[in-house]
Amino acid sequence: MTGRIDARLAELGIELPQAAAPVAAYVPYTLSGNTLYISGQVTVWNGERKFVGKVGQDFTVEQGKEAARLCALNILAQAKAALGGDLDRVTRVLRLGGFVNSGADFHDHPLVINGASELMRDVFGEAGQHARAAVGAPSLPGNVAVEVDAILEVA
Repeated sequence: MTGRIDARLAELGIELPQAAAPVAAYVPYTLSGNTLYISGQVTVWNGERKFVGKVGQDFTVEQGKEAARLCALNILAQAKAALGGDLDRVTRVLRLGGFVNSGADFHDHPLVINGASELMRDVFGEAGQHARAAVGAPSLPGNVAVEVDAILEVA
């Protein structure tokens, strides 16, 4: 039986990628009590790196926003894996941390990370409203444009 979040994803025309395996010495998520911590997710779609380069140089703010949305899709894929396929167990998105690969003269990090924030709101409604950080970085793993991590409350 399809859950309400799976139904919402279908309604929005959203397909989730495969949950990516870690590329270094970490796990993709940890669950402690009712808190699910999702490791930083980058701009990968089913193993293929997308949005390689810097926002503000190689990509526009709008493209950076698309990259952040892709990171959020990967967060949902990891959450689904962590929760035995049941995204209905997510009761609240508590926090997102967004990192934007950009030069020193770039200042629109919050607009870029809105791509992830807006996806969470669209999928989870009011429970998708969250605290957040949006910062610039001189480089990110694999030279991807954006990385986003998450803290979720789960039942």
